[in-house]
Amino acid sequence: MKKERKVINRDLLRVRSLSERIDKVFIEKDNIRLPGPDDRFPPGTEAAALKAAGKIRGARENGASVIIAFGAHAIKNGNAPVLIELMKQGWLTHLATNGAGIIHDWEFAFQGRSSEDVKVNVGEGKFGIWHETGFYINLAIITGAYCGLGYGDSVGKMISEGGLMIPARDSLLKEASEILTADPDKAAAALDLAGTIARFGISPGFMQISHPFKSFSVQAAAWELGIPFTGHPMIGHDIIYNHPLNNGAAVGRTALRDFLSFAGSVLDISNGVYLSVGSAVMSPMIFEKALSMAQNIKIQENSRIHDHYMLVVDLAASDWDWKKSGEPPPDNPAYYLRYCKTFARMGGEMDYLSADNREFLPALYKMLNHH
Repeated sequence: MKKERKVINRDLLRVRSLSERIDKVFIEKDNIRLPGPDDRFPPGTEAAALKAAGKIRGARENGASVIIAFGAHAIKNGNAPVLIELMKQGWLTHLATNGAGIIHDWEFAFQGRSSEDVKVNVGEGKFGIWHETGFYINLAIITGAYCGLGYGDSVGKMISEGGLMIPARDSLLKEASEILTADPDKAAAALDLAGTIARFGISPGFMQISHPFKSFSVQAAAWELGIPFTGHPMIGHDIIYNHPLNNGAAVGRTALRDFLSFAGSVLDISNGVYLSVGSAVMSPMIFEKALSMAQNIKIQENSRIHDHYMLVVDLAASDWDWKKSGEPPPDNPAYYLRYCKTFARMGGEMDYLSADNREFLPALYKMLNHH
């Protein structure tokens, strides 16, 4: 007889308010300012940024995609002003990040600070178990899933509009019943939202959620500009999974929509640019699948994805010459640098730059605006 597996009941958790949390990064003080023409960066960073800027100009002239995918540290390090301005100027056509990037961006917009002490708070059993972050982000995702939005748009819209429109539970149940056969996925999303509303006693109508630091939100700016900002989470990787309101089906619906949106942008990457900044796993993993799908469709159209430029930026040093020597053998540690190995297999042209995103992104802005 099999032993019954233990599963944690999140309703038993003591969920604390963000007002109790000590954070390490304050966005008003720690944001990266826009550089001027006389600002200087490390020579290698400026050279790589200059080349990337030229590629980006060519891509935008040709109507090709310029996609930037980044890890959470690009947000946590205060790069919002740079990313927002690059969007406003029309240089970026798609932004993508992981679940933690979504969370840091939201926490900055909501309270102006983020980044707790993980070591201390795990030891005290309170890391990531914060009411506002878990409640509002999860509710935005569940509501967004019902509205047909992606992961990033669900949160960006909430920040931009200062809240969420909550439907009446009875109307959701009625709709689910009426569309069950014609649109079972929409019906299931309606039932998820109806169940959440009932379980947590959420009132219908507009739920006001103030975001006094909205000007520092990259995903809110993307929503307002109509630029795709997609979230690519992994189950259990982010603190919102610690909250009882979390709903895996809603995460799946919104994240899948965002992946397909990302792949749609990759369809237009010929003569375009892909910037992978500080993302060791998420960016290479989603790009290789998206590129394969895009190539599949292009080949059916008697075409191919071609002449795309990929710049991979990370802190780790790499002495392997990917252009000259190709892929390293499996007994070489460089073989396991996923963010290099994957992109070296993706056709087009790839460069690798060892640099801090706090230096590379401002340097890129400078080269696009002052060079």
